Amino acid sequence: MGRIMRQALWRHMVLWTCVAGWSVGLTLGGCARLPYTTRTVHEDQRVVVRVQQEVAPTSYTHPVQLSSEEMVSLLRGFSIREQQRLPLRWFTEELPPKPLFREDELQALAPHLSQGIQHLGPNERAHFEVRGPGLNPGYGRDTIAGWVAVRDPYLYVTIEYFHTQLPVRKSDDYDSNYPLPPPTPKDYILYFEPGRFWSTDEAKARAVAYRQFLKSGEAGTAPR
Repeated sequence: MGRIMRQALWRHMVLWTCVAGWSVGLTLGGCARLPYTTRTVHEDQRVVVRVQQEVAPTSYTHPVQLSSEEMVSLLRGFSIREQQRLPLRWFTEELPPKPLFREDELQALAPHLSQGIQHLGPNERAHFEVRGPGLNPGYGRDTIAGWVAVRDPYLYVTIEYFHTQLPVRKSDDYDSNYPLPPPTPKDYILYFEPGRFWSTDEAKARAVAYRQFLKSGEAGTAPR
């Protein structure tokens, strides 16, 4: 009788373990849902701009009309620093942040990003990549990637990769069954100058008061 009870208990343990694993899988699967690409605005060897659909409902005020020159002025104001944990943070905070884009990157990206946000809906964002030759051009690209969205009066910019080596191919040359996924995006700290236009919205997200900036007369300042 004791052996039968132990077998029954074991079967129940296995059953509940499977149920728990299935539930956790569903939960993680739900959390892992990410924005997805619906169409490509522009793609060449240098720049890619795509429209992405947000998974959760949003209230962006798209479409937005921004000229290429206005987009250059806005993006030129950003600088960036990789977010580090202690104790490395003590050393990195002593160094000034780096400009987010070089001038040639701005001129390549801005026209296509301006076009992209003109075709966005209220639940969409413009995802971009600025590409350059990697350390080994046959295998990787030097990539800046992120996305842009507008909810008046704010312009939001999020960076996923900053001069990161991303694989050119999706699978290994020697084994097509071996995928080459991109590295996990890092966390970055963005800054904007002039700092008085770098604001915080009602949800405590950082964003640029872009209309005030464009009207201020400082938008046309020379490259840094």
